[in-house]
Amino acid sequence: MDILNELIMQAIASPWLYLVLFAVTVIDGFFPPVPSETVLVAAAAVAASTGDGNLLLLGAVAAIGATIGDNIAFVIGRSLGTTRFAWMRRPRVAATFAYAQQALDRRSATLILGARYIPVGRVAVNMSAGALGFPWRRFLPLSLIAGASWSIFSLAIGLLAGAWIKDQPLLSAGLGIVIALVIGFVIDRIAAARRRRAPEPQLAG
Repeated sequence: MDILNELIMQAIASPWLYLVLFAVTVIDGFFPPVPSETVLVAAAAVAASTGDGNLLLLGAVAAIGATIGDNIAFVIGRSLGTTRFAWMRRPRVAATFAYAQQALDRRSATLILGARYIPVGRVAVNMSAGALGFPWRRFLPLSLIAGASWSIFSLAIGLLAGAWIKDQPLLSAGLGIVIALVIGFVIDRIAAARRRRAPEPQLAG
């Protein structure tokens, strides 16, 4: 355990940590299997537990990476559009895109900011925003706010875990990840319940 703790403490003090964090937050913006939340939460928990590391830099790197990743998803959606593939032109799919367009028009801030906290949801919403022609000049500031708020929230989870378990970076990182996973699960369940209550998009004809 002491050896593992020492290795973790060396990692948190390494400049490579910030590069890795930046890379995973960017990639996670358009490829959800990459666990950016767990990396940020674990790093913050270790920093809080040991007193090493730069929390402000961790937060800034994560926020910038998240914003870039979300905008990459937007660009991918813009390049694909909503009619490039045959399956996109099917009536039910086309109706779903129309419903998404209306939702973006009515509550774009809620969708884009809220989706940042749901790994698959943020990719789906941001790609859809690009595909549906949502103005980038409106998307960019929303993505900046989303990335910053998500980073602060993840840091807070890590700080909480690190404050509970002092001088045990391995345990504090593990606790932080567990807290993040539980909160993520709750958010996923709430989002799923809201989708079930939402009215179905009306098919043309």
